[in-house]
Amino acid sequence: MGQKVHPHGFRLGISTDWKSRWYADKLYKDYIAEDVKIRKMMSKGLERAGIAKVDIERTRDRVRVDIHTARPGIVIGRKGAEAERIRSELEKLTKKQVQLNILEVKSPESDAQLVAQAIAEQLSSRVSFRRAMRKSMQSAMKNPLVKGIRVQCAGRLGGAEMSRSEFYREGRVPLHTLRANIEYGFFEARTTFGRIGVKVWIYKGDAVPGREAPQESTAPRGRRDRADRPDRPRRGRSGASGTTAGGTEAGRAAAAELAVDAAPASAPADVPVAAPADVPAAETQEG
Repeated sequence: MGQKVHPHGFRLGISTDWKSRWYADKLYKDYIAEDVKIRKMMSKGLERAGIAKVDIERTRDRVRVDIHTARPGIVIGRKGAEAERIRSELEKLTKKQVQLNILEVKSPESDAQLVAQAIAEQLSSRVSFRRAMRKSMQSAMKNPLVKGIRVQCAGRLGGAEMSRSEFYREGRVPLHTLRANIEYGFFEARTTFGRIGVKVWIYKGDAVPGREAPQESTAPRGRRDRADRPDRPRRGRSGASGTTAGGTEAGRAAAAELAVDAAPASAPADVPVAAPADVPAAETQEG
């Protein structure tokens, strides 16, 4: 048995937010049923609009619906006719005042749900599943925000009698990392030989602020700049070097006495005494 966790529910409250935001006590099951009907309504008549997600927020007497779409012109319609039709249907369904917001998805090639829909549309038009998957992955990886993508198709791939699943991955997709910002999309392709499920995971870096990995210093280990650690006290040299003759106070005092005894009395302290190069050593001793 495969034990899988939904990437969105796994990270709720950490790197992802709820798609429905409201609180209800006795009307909880009614609101859940309404949310399901609203999302089905958005997916039924607007297949070509490229709807990425639908956010629902409720207050006591108002319902706010945010539609994230790659083609806002299709959702709005000519002179806003389509948007008015959607708003009126939502008001009939919820029996409340509905605020409809249509938001554009700036980069549809890097949105997991839209990538899954694009692959499913190609599979429905009898395009090779490997070609569709690799082409979508290449276009997604061109976006600088995308650090990794994984695409999986399952079903009667290529019209085969036995169903199977295949996946391709490019870059990093850390599914077990909670702070990883991973978008997940799922869509079904309706083909003449059955349905083919398409799943897409897109990794866009870490989303939790303050938990990023520390930057590695270029200095060798143990020799980093002390300006980076102002609160740390400066320590002397440790090890055997502190116990040599020049390392202790007694050793330094003895070394200073030896230096004074070795210097001649007639010569200044700062002038070194040396014999001329052309005078023999015996003459210098007599002089």
